[in-house]
Amino acid sequence: MRGLTTREIKIPYGNRRLSCFLEAERAVNILRPAAAPAGAARPEIEIIAEALAAPIASPPLAELARGKKNVVVLTSDHTRPVPSRLTLPPMLAEIRRASPEARITVLIGVGSHRASTREEMAEKFGADFVAREHVINHDPHDAANLVSLGRLPSGGELVLNRLAVEADLLAADGFIEPHQFAGFSGGRKSVLPGIAGLGTVLASHNAEFTVHPQARPGSLEGNPFQTDMVEAARRAKLAFILNVTLSHDKRVSAAFAGDMEEAHLAGCRRVLAGCGVRAAPAPIVITSNGGYPLDRNIYQATKSIMAADLTTAPGGVIIAVNECRDGHGAEGFYRTFREAASPGELLAAIGKRGREETLPDQWVTQLTASILARRTVFMVSEAPREQVEAFGLKPAPGLQEALALAEKAVGDSRAAVTVLPDAVALVIE
Repeated sequence: MRGLTTREIKIPYGNRRLSCFLEAERAVNILRPAAAPAGAARPEIEIIAEALAAPIASPPLAELARGKKNVVVLTSDHTRPVPSRLTLPPMLAEIRRASPEARITVLIGVGSHRASTREEMAEKFGADFVAREHVINHDPHDAANLVSLGRLPSGGELVLNRLAVEADLLAADGFIEPHQFAGFSGGRKSVLPGIAGLGTVLASHNAEFTVHPQARPGSLEGNPFQTDMVEAARRAKLAFILNVTLSHDKRVSAAFAGDMEEAHLAGCRRVLAGCGVRAAPAPIVITSNGGYPLDRNIYQATKSIMAADLTTAPGGVIIAVNECRDGHGAEGFYRTFREAASPGELLAAIGKRGREETLPDQWVTQLTASILARRTVFMVSEAPREQVEAFGLKPAPGLQEALALAEKAVGDSRAAVTVLPDAVALVIE
């Protein structure tokens, strides 16, 4: 099929790209964030330094740190592309410039994920940083190191990491991108779900909120997830954030430092201005999380499937291209699908649960099952075949093969195709 009459489509896949070839005259729409250039216009450290030097609606971090003895800096785990090698060192330097004797803990906000291993920490933060600094995982199950701060607007109990709550100064780094139901990542998300107890994470991710009309990518106002997260961050006294946006090649394109709410809002506006795209409904949609580390497991890969669903024509199929080097990524999520008779059975069971009865990973299960109950999804990945099939996904050995299967499923070898090479970076309107 390769030749002068074909065009090549390249899709991020782990640390490389997969290709497929389509007829040159075939209708193909490639949806990308408009304001995500191929590389940062200026050195990344320069962008970050300028943000720290001119914080939004906040004194500089050094001023906030003056006289503080017990400082906690929140950061993301190994599943997030936050460039913490670049963001954390200048933050810690600012803190020590004003308070050389400060005891600084870098607390990894795992939410309900598993803990990061030492090897994953070294990969994300740098081996020298991990050896030099006090870096630890939050444990959402460790009741002895959790403390209650009352009730959230949703009614769930707010339980957070004691070390963070008792800190003299709480700061966080982060990364802003569209989020499938929280609107945007970053900012207050470092606290909830980042350093919350498991019960708090579950209650705030209930079935009602998951299908709320404002719980969608790019939505902050009226989003019940955001309401809970903002309140949690306020009560935790999150005093300062450094959040970045990333380009296609995962380089820092902008940085926003300062007040937990105002700096985050500025970053969200920047992202929304460039990531909003109009849906291009097609019978076949090829989607990806944008490569490693966002495509490291099936749990994370569902994000690109959710985005693809928004631009798949009725009766159409999805091709999910995610490496999934870690397999399913969440045992409970995997077991739930493996043991269910059908996606419809899962949805019926979830619909009967109250907020306090929310189960781990229920929100991802609910959104994924709602798509699989309506659509065929082919999966190109390195995950074991039995895992892929347990979710109701259909494994394909490669992208070109998946395209052939999709064409057969829709009954049209020249069906229009929409491509989302970096689906998690889009807000599809």
